[in-house]
Amino acid sequence: MAAGLPDPKEIEELLLGGELRYTRIDAQRLSDTPREFTGRLWRAFGYPSMPDDALAFTEGDVAALCRIRRLMDDGVLDEDGVVRLARAFGQTMTRLAEWQVNLLSSMLSQDPQDPPSAEAVEAIVDIAERYIGEFEPLVVHAWRRQLAAAGTRAIAAAATREAAARGDGEAAPSGRTLTTVGFADMVSFTQMSRELDELELARVVEWFEETASDIVASCGGRLVKTLGDEVLFCAESPRVGGEIALVIAETIKDETEVPDVRVGVAYGPVLPLMGDMFGTTVNLAARLTSLARPGSVVIDAELAAALEKEPDLDVMKIVRRPVRGLGIIQPSVLRRAATKPDDPSI
Repeated sequence: MAAGLPDPKEIEELLLGGELRYTRIDAQRLSDTPREFTGRLWRAFGYPSMPDDALAFTEGDVAALCRIRRLMDDGVLDEDGVVRLARAFGQTMTRLAEWQVNLLSSMLSQDPQDPPSAEAVEAIVDIAERYIGEFEPLVVHAWRRQLAAAGTRAIAAAATREAAARGDGEAAPSGRTLTTVGFADMVSFTQMSRELDELELARVVEWFEETASDIVASCGGRLVKTLGDEVLFCAESPRVGGEIALVIAETIKDETEVPDVRVGVAYGPVLPLMGDMFGTTVNLAARLTSLARPGSVVIDAELAAALEKEPDLDVMKIVRRPVRGLGIIQPSVLRRAATKPDDPSI
């Protein structure tokens, strides 16, 4: 261990909230879970494989396995469902943990490109020891908020399907929901990545993701995922989806140091799965992005039909064209409607 740096085992036990006192065999025995299943579960969470005789588990690990076993015994989740849920938790929390450590490191280091000094590491450990009890409820609170929002969306989707079954609304294929889906893609990102150093490029990407995320949330949509130079968002209504697309394009166009974006948006049935979205509508939105000019929004025929009567929006058809895997499509450009002056003589 380098001089001045804390003991990794002590840090691990501090953050795990207990002593590493059990082997994998002990954890299986105490939680009464099969060996093969615990192995699948461990890998799904994204943890490295541990030798059977390594003291690598805490009371908290055993308690977690016992909770999972109870959920399975009560029929809430089957084995495959538990593994899928663990994978979702693992992938989400991996990114969150890396983000938190990087954030603290950048705050405590003079040069963010340099590894944190021994003093910075000690400061991070001190913060963790003193305030982890404050951070943990925030994570649970955010999860509950997002769970409530997801539950509300599921109820709304069920109500829409029931209305469609009564003939009072538009129907979607079984298992799908009618959704507005959009991609926003930074223009000339490859060229920019050659011109900027890693830190400058990371700051541009972070600003883009933060800006898009704030816009999507404030307009009432959901950020599905970020892909570096691209974000995928969705909204329940065509109007909200169109508004998100326009605001993203307008906001980023005003930033002289950031490339413009191209936005493609489509409306139709999608399959929500594990927090992501799949289906022809998603593929169409991605294809429309490649048709858009920098700073513009291109939409499909379904969304155009839903927005064409909005008085403050302008939907203009452009040339029909073939799109790989989807045949001939009719795209349109979405813009703000030109404001008319009150005095006709102006």
